[in-house]
Amino acid sequence: MKVPINIAIDGHSSCGKSTIAKEIASTYEMNYVDTGAMYRAITLSCIQHNLIMNGNVNTDLIKKHIDTINIRFSYDIVKKTGKTFLNNINVDDKIRNHIVSENVSAVSKIGYVRDKLIAIQRKIAQCKNVVMDGRDIGTKVLPNAEVKLFITADIYERAKRRFSEQCSKSDNISFDKVYQNLINRDREDSQRKINPLKQATDAILIDTTAMSKESQKSLALQIINKVIENDL
Repeated sequence: MKVPINIAIDGHSSCGKSTIAKEIASTYEMNYVDTGAMYRAITLSCIQHNLIMNGNVNTDLIKKHIDTINIRFSYDIVKKTGKTFLNNINVDDKIRNHIVSENVSAVSKIGYVRDKLIAIQRKIAQCKNVVMDGRDIGTKVLPNAEVKLFITADIYERAKRRFSEQCSKSDNISFDKVYQNLINRDREDSQRKINPLKQATDAILIDTTAMSKESQKSLALQIINKVIENDL
């Protein structure tokens, strides 16, 4: 069933917005786009080409490099698995590591990087039936989305979730490092000059701190069902 609406989901790192977005996509057979993965893929490419050294971002060289990067994201709603392609290579196993996490905010605040990805994201959403999550979806990418959700959670709880996720992939990580990274990400995301993270005036707030995944899904679907019923 093609749903004639777009759904914009914004929120902080590790608050559960991607999990909610995937559940929505699966339930309504919508196209899911993880915009954070797209920014991570660009960051990975910059790291691979030595455009980020010791936390220093060479913005002049990145501007030249950006046109050589092709980003594509696909999601299988049946298997509930996403794939992020960097120049046609699946990099999903590489973009979640802590080195990318430490540098993605610095890359994603660059104006021409955001312009490139926003253009791609808007093109994907032109035919509706898209659920997209990120930092500026409801405020900048899809300001006319029929449903807007803003997801948040206590930062300590978010750090526990991220630490658990990264421990399953690598032993070379500490909780304190993950916690500090989230503090830095929140500050950089909310204070950047270009498209900062903020709740759209017409977005519905969902705090997932004390909510189970099933409760998060149930609440989100209730909100969406009301909109679909009114539009159909």
